[in-house]
This record gives sequence, C-alpha cells and structure tokens, in this order.
Amino acid sequence: MGAQQPNRTRAAEAKAWQFDIIVTEGFVLTELSGIVETLRIANRTLAQPPFRWTYRSLKGGRVGCRAGLSVDTEAFAARPLADYAFFLGNTDPDCAGLAPAHVINAYTHRGAKIYLLAEAASRYIRDRGEKAGRHTTHWENSTFLRERMGLFDASYALATEDGPVVTCAGMGATTDVALALIGRLVSSAAQMTVANILLHENVRDGSSLQPFSGVKATITGDTDLDHCIRIMQDNIEEPVPISGIVAELGISTRSLERKFRTYLNSTPNTFYREMRLSKANNLLLNTTLSVREIGLACGFPSGFSGLYKSFFGMTPFALRKRRRMGEHGVPSASANGE
Repeated sequence: MGAQQPNRTRAAEAKAWQFDIIVTEGFVLTELSGIVETLRIANRTLAQPPFRWTYRSLKGGRVGCRAGLSVDTEAFAARPLADYAFFLGNTDPDCAGLAPAHVINAYTHRGAKIYLLAEAASRYIRDRGEKAGRHTTHWENSTFLRERMGLFDASYALATEDGPVVTCAGMGATTDVALALIGRLVSSAAQMTVANILLHENVRDGSSLQPFSGVKATITGDTDLDHCIRIMQDNIEEPVPISGIVAELGISTRSLERKFRTYLNSTPNTFYREMRLSKANNLLLNTTLSVREIGLACGFPSGFSGLYKSFFGMTPFALRKRRRMGEHGVPSASANGE
C-alpha cells in the first residue's frame, strides 16, 4: 500500500509496537478478531513478542458488539502513544463516534498510522466531503455514500493509503491488512507463518479488488477477467456492451465467455446483469430512492420491476413493503435489518 518500509532490525532489538483498537457500541467482531488474532498468533510464533494492544473507546468502560460479546476499554488518551490505531466499523456509517476528527488528529500529530475500517472509513469520508480524496470502504458503504450524498468516487480496493490514514474495506479483509502490516514490520517469513496458522491461503494486497457483492471473480488471478469486472463495476448506470469490453481488453468475445465459464460458471451478460441487480437490491433496502430512480441508477431504463421479480422472486415494491413491515407484519427496527 505504498507505506515506507520500516527498519527490520527493530524486531531483532525486541521493539514492541503498540496498537490501539478503537471500538464503538455494536462493533464488528469479525474485524476485532482479524486484528487481535493475527497479532496474537504473531506474538506466539516470534521469539520475542513484538505486538501489544489496548482496547479504547470514547469514554472507556465495557463496549458490546452485535454478536453479544463485549470488551473492556480504556478512554482515549489525550497524548496517545500508540504506533498504530485501528478504528473498527459498527454497521452504522452514520454513527458520529466512528472516526472523530479530534481523536484521529491526536494520533496523527504524534506520528501514528491510522486504519479506518468499513463504516469508520465511510464516516471519515463523509465528514471530509470533497477533501476526502480517493479512499475506499466496504462496497456496500461506498454505494450508500454515492446514492445518499452524491459523494465519493468509489474505489473497490481492499485498502487505500493517504499519508497517515489508511481507509479499508474491513470485514474479512481486516486479516489481510493485519498480515500485510506484520510483513512490513517484521518479515515476510513471519507473515507467511501466521497466515498458514490462520489457514489464510492468500494474503491480498491493499490494491486487490473487493469480492463485489460476494462474488469471488475479482480475485481470480486472471488479469483479463479482473479488468473486465472492473469495467463492469465502473459502468453500472450506463452498461458497456460486451463488444465494447472485449475491444478494451483486446481479446475475442469467445475468449471472454470461456473465462467466465471457467472461473464463474456464468456468461458475461448474465454476470453483468446480476451485478446490477445486486446493486439495485441494496439501494432498495437502504435508500429512499424511487423504484424508477433505482432502475435508472443500475442501468435498467425500462423493464426493471419484471426483471427484478424474475431474479429475486418478488417485485421491488413488495420487497420494500415487506422490509417496512418486517417478515411477519411487524415494523422492522432498522433499515439495515439489525
């Protein structure tokens, strides 16, 4: 991710790196585990454990996650001493406590590196507006930022670095971010050992694309296929004809179709259509855009409702009604189903 490589002799000198892990109520347990378990296993495998961490929150005390577990935290330090600070997401990008500017500034002022995960990255982007530059967050959140606020030329990278701040997709990619950091701080051999213990077969670079909508195609390792999917992701509202995509790739239509069959058991047109329908589904559930506006935003100027029903088994209007009332006729507590 372009970070300056530290002096590897620091590890030999038993240098201990301090991590502050910042949580808010409802934090994502997957992200906490991705950081802490990676550091813990690294400490177990190295002769002199180099990593220490402290859980912190705005006011200190016990903070719970949506999975029902909780951690005891310390309040933010006025003069933080951590080398690295990880701000975890909590499934609510509107939460004001996710990435408070004064806390981030306190860390960066003292030379710490900041990692903002998922909703914490989204909050940072939202607060900075046009000053945010090109950052990344989880692909669901980047969609919401664009559609709700007209912000953010979304990047679907796992992580993007801008000076002392790294914005990240979070979720399962948190382990990749933590492993990459171990590789830079200690050694690639240590990184490999920890990854093997975690049964983490491939440590993805920050520039790797997120598995969009749960599809693994963006990490196939096939350059042409990855490029094709990137073109599709960047052209949801005005779909590019497959003939235009193959012309950009410099391969034949038959060759692209063969790659889709081999890696995805699909066709280019079917995959592209399902990608756009998946985005439409998220917009239906998480925005107040009209059904027509959503159809247009996803490249369906006509016939959207019928196509949606054929794919999801109900009309867009029925889905919204069911979500408003809950599965059993009870108004749901949250637009996100939490």
